[in-house]
Amino acid sequence: MYSSPASLVTGAVATVGAASVAAWIADLSGLWIAAAVLAIIATIRVVAALRLSADSDGNSTAMLELAYEIGAFSFALALGTMAAYTILIDSSSQVQVLMVANALGYGIGVSARNAGRPTIAIGQLAFSCLPIALVSFLTMKVGLVALSITILLLIPAQSMITRKIFSVLRDSIASANANADLADEMQTLARTDVVTGLANRAGLNHAVSEELASAEEDARLALIWIDLDRFKEVNDLLGHPVGDKVLKGVAERLVEVSPDGSTVARFGGDEFIVFCPVDDVKHAELIASEIHCEIMCPMRVDGELLEIRASLGVALIPDSAIDADQLMQRADLALYHAKVGGRSQTCFYDPSMSRDLVRRREIEAELRTAIQRDELSIFFQPIVDLETSRIKTFEALVRWFHPEKGELRPNEFIPVAEETGVIVTLGNWITVQAARIAATWPDDVTVAVNLSPLQIRAPGAALGIKNALREAGLPPHRLELEVTESLFIEDNHSTSAFIEELSELGVRFALDDFGTGYSSLGYINKFPFSKIKVDRSFVSGAEVGKKSEAIIQAVAKMGTTLGMDIVAEGLETAEQVTAVRNAGCNLGQGYHFSRAVPDYLAAMLIAQERDNTPRRASA
Repeated sequence: MYSSPASLVTGAVATVGAASVAAWIADLSGLWIAAAVLAIIATIRVVAALRLSADSDGNSTAMLELAYEIGAFSFALALGTMAAYTILIDSSSQVQVLMVANALGYGIGVSARNAGRPTIAIGQLAFSCLPIALVSFLTMKVGLVALSITILLLIPAQSMITRKIFSVLRDSIASANANADLADEMQTLARTDVVTGLANRAGLNHAVSEELASAEEDARLALIWIDLDRFKEVNDLLGHPVGDKVLKGVAERLVEVSPDGSTVARFGGDEFIVFCPVDDVKHAELIASEIHCEIMCPMRVDGELLEIRASLGVALIPDSAIDADQLMQRADLALYHAKVGGRSQTCFYDPSMSRDLVRRREIEAELRTAIQRDELSIFFQPIVDLETSRIKTFEALVRWFHPEKGELRPNEFIPVAEETGVIVTLGNWITVQAARIAATWPDDVTVAVNLSPLQIRAPGAALGIKNALREAGLPPHRLELEVTESLFIEDNHSTSAFIEELSELGVRFALDDFGTGYSSLGYINKFPFSKIKVDRSFVSGAEVGKKSEAIIQAVAKMGTTLGMDIVAEGLETAEQVTAVRNAGCNLGQGYHFSRAVPDYLAAMLIAQERDNTPRRASA
């Protein structure tokens, strides 16, 4: 009622003005006194409307309503009494009409304006109209008695209208409140992860934006991006219900260990984010360390004791970024480096990471172009029979001679190719080129090609190998496909189908870098491997010794029993050749025999060997 004082002021000015005009026309002291009283009440009400509020001077809403009610009833009664007085003293018709019209109009108008408080509205209507009805009836004049009856009928009719307006207002406000509550609930649901109860991506974005908008200029904020390592195995082995319980458990731990004022969110899948204020970099390091330790504690779920591992990437404002988008990007980049660096570790963003990212994107774009422009070449490194020294196989290795940057090492572009999916196109190209070249060699010399897990799992992978063999005219048994142990981390049906389909065709498979990954005799028994390649770290690495020799002997004995060839990689000296041969390896590969050479030198090596001409290792 006090929230819109403009109408109150307008009504007060109009009514007091009318009363003053009536007093001036009649020139009666009684009317001047009534007009003065009306003006005083009106002034008090206007001042109250302009100066008082629920927040000032400790005035409560109830007190304000009481003050309004007293003022409203006083003003209405004063106005109605003055109008009745003009009738009672039988003043001039224009004075009576002026005051009666004002009183009736005021009562009717205010009953609509204050319908939100029916008691006040109807009270004002009654106080402004009943004195007129009473005095009009007492005059016993026909016209005034009719006016009295009309007013008496008007009051209940207008009261019904007021109550109807109040009912509509009440229902509308209730509906608006319900809609507001529903909107708030919907907004909360839209910003909440259903599995963990944490903020979801939308909730995180909102919280980050709010925090950055209200943060002081020199405030430091850290974004810690958490990725659970190999969480897919939990879902695959134990089921998604257990996986959801693990996610809930991790969420609870994050909430417990995160500092006050933090926003903890599940960004999606097995990724979480903690966004929190920090004092400095060391404080951020401490928080990240506590989070990492808390997650790594064993967790018991449905009787299973699970060890959860996680990788963390951290970026800070303003140290690492200047806005929310940049902060997210750089924390994500730090997380990438944590995972690439071996997982289960924490990495803080460093500007060199952005430079590396630019470099990888540059390599990706140039690699796609290089494949189209035939800038890549295939080199071949021989795999030699350790007893006869004859070449049994050539391993095909890709080389990239950039027209401007010179030769790029495989460890520069192969990881980029695998990350971006270019490895599928690159791998198919290598297979086609290697098969064409191998078709020109003697029938007893085979070619080995490394396959990426991505290439094997790509749609139509087996068909691509078949097409390469058909185009080159190379018999399937002369192609060996080398796969690493990482291929079998996930029990993928497409992998089994790929190996089975090509094995039936006659293509042979070799297990590369054996002993460096998640070695398991289960997949050696499951898949038709004809060759196992012992990783070079057991032959020429820093840990070479009695243990590595024992491992080589065990692998060689197993291979002999299963009818497999055992290849020792990384042979560089005659002593190493003798050692692995005595350990049971029947094939060897390394600089001792030859580096990887172009196709024409590979053909020369074969020709020299067939001519029984002493062969010199290529530079």
